[in-house]
Amino acid sequence: MPDGASGLALESTRAHRQNTRRPTMSDTIAFIGLGAMGAPMAANLLDAGFAVRAFNRNPDKAKPLAEKGATVCGSIAEAVKGASFVVSIVSDDEATREVMLGANGVVASAAPGTVIVDSSTNTPAMAREVADAARARGLAHLDAPVSGSVPQSRNRELVFMVGGDAATLEKAKPLLEAMGRMTVHCGASGAGATIKLINNMLSGAMNAAIGEAISVATAAGVDTEAAQKVLAEGAAACRLMKTKIPKMLGGDFSPQFQLGLMEKDLRYFLALAQQVDRPVPITSIVRSQFQAARRAGLGGLDVSAIFLQASGEAARGGGRSG
Repeated sequence: MPDGASGLALESTRAHRQNTRRPTMSDTIAFIGLGAMGAPMAANLLDAGFAVRAFNRNPDKAKPLAEKGATVCGSIAEAVKGASFVVSIVSDDEATREVMLGANGVVASAAPGTVIVDSSTNTPAMAREVADAARARGLAHLDAPVSGSVPQSRNRELVFMVGGDAATLEKAKPLLEAMGRMTVHCGASGAGATIKLINNMLSGAMNAAIGEAISVATAAGVDTEAAQKVLAEGAAACRLMKTKIPKMLGGDFSPQFQLGLMEKDLRYFLALAQQVDRPVPITSIVRSQFQAARRAGLGGLDVSAIFLQASGEAARGGGRSG
């Protein structure tokens, strides 16, 4: 038997290895939320060989996963039973509170030792509240929202921005690697949620600016093909220039990331800025544009539908989502 300092070091190493055990294909993953992002994420876990127990409020959305081999469950409590990991991606703080902290939610139903990976876009305060509740029941929690929309979700190109314990993240990495191309540890609980809101603030502002630019370009009679080429190579070039300009010009507002969700994220960002006492006048204006677009009935369309607000089409009823 080892003794002294060397023995303590060996035991510490063993404990670390046990606490950072990486999941194997025999581990079961409960997946909560099968929307536009969640369904392909869960499918990628199945493709990677993990056993998936899925729950969605609308069970019809779970049928394609069932055909791929997932076990479809009738409740959250049923889904998390026997699961080593829980992945959740739902719409907002309210939905997360219900899923995580409800009487029959994840925190109340999961066994001690379960790792929760919450990829929803929530406020940092919500992320920390769930993390504290999970910790009190012997569960581990990561706030792990993503950068990317439906195409990136399907193609395993998501970027996970993670808040929480580094050792817990190490345990969850194989799951994240099965769903995305990059994982960044941003800090303690709530840090991932914070960076996500900052990221979406920039995305929302860019979408609004692109919408205004294309509105002026079309009104001025600019050759749209030339405009796309120049803007995609200019100083402001980014992925959004290449993905959203064609949707605006083609009038294709089928949702990859819903305008209403972006408006919610901008609202959360404004609340965060107020908490840390920082002026954000640009975001205030951008959020007003998205709020007006949502109130005009465009919330269920793609975020690129902000073009309809900029061009005045929203006021004339163009592209309403119902």
